[in-house]
Amino acid sequence: MKSCVTREAALELLKKYNKEEFHIQHALTVEGVMRWYADDLGFGGDADYWAAVGLLHDIDFEMWPEEHCKKAPELLAAGGVGEDMIRSICSHGYGLCSEIKPEHPMEKALFASDELTGLIGAAALMRPSKSVSDMELKSLKKKYKDKKFAAGCSREVIAQGAEMLGWELDTLLEKTLEAMRSCEEGVAEELKRVMGA
Repeated sequence: MKSCVTREAALELLKKYNKEEFHIQHALTVEGVMRWYADDLGFGGDADYWAAVGLLHDIDFEMWPEEHCKKAPELLAAGGVGEDMIRSICSHGYGLCSEIKPEHPMEKALFASDELTGLIGAAALMRPSKSVSDMELKSLKKKYKDKKFAAGCSREVIAQGAEMLGWELDTLLEKTLEAMRSCEEGVAEELKRVMGA
C-alpha cells in the first residue's frame, strides 16, 4: 500500500469540506488512532497510508450527512485520492451507508475504531482531567454499557468491528484507548493550528 496523497494535501482536502471544530477533531483523532494501529498490527511501513485513510474517512459527513460514503468518492477523486484509498474510506460505512465490506486489516481497524473514538472522547470530557491519559478500561466499559451515554455511538458497530478483527470487545476497547492516549496531545496542538489557520 502506498499513499497517493500527501498529508498536507489530505488536510487541505479535509478543510475544504469540513469547517466545524468537532468534525476536524474527530478526523485528526482517527488519523492518529489509525497510525497507532498500523504499527500495532505490523503494518508500520504503511502508517502514512493508514493515517490518511483515517484523516479523510468522514470527508463528506459535515456537508452531506444524508449521502455519507456516497458523496465521498467524487470529492476524494477530485482531490487526487486513488481508488484503493477511496474503497478503504467508504468501507467504514459498511452496513450503514455503504455496501463495501471491510476486507483488509486497515479497513477493519477503521470500521472498529471510528465509532469507538467518539465514545472514548465523550467519556474523556466527563473526567476532571478532560483527558484519556488517566482513563482506565473499567471506567470505559461502564460508559460503554450505559446505552444512554453517547447514545449516537453505535455499540452494535463497535461490537461488529471487534468481531471482524477476531478480538474480544475488551481488546478493542483497550487498544483504541491506548491509541487515543498516544495521539491526544498531538491532536490538541494540531487542532489549534488548523482552526487558527
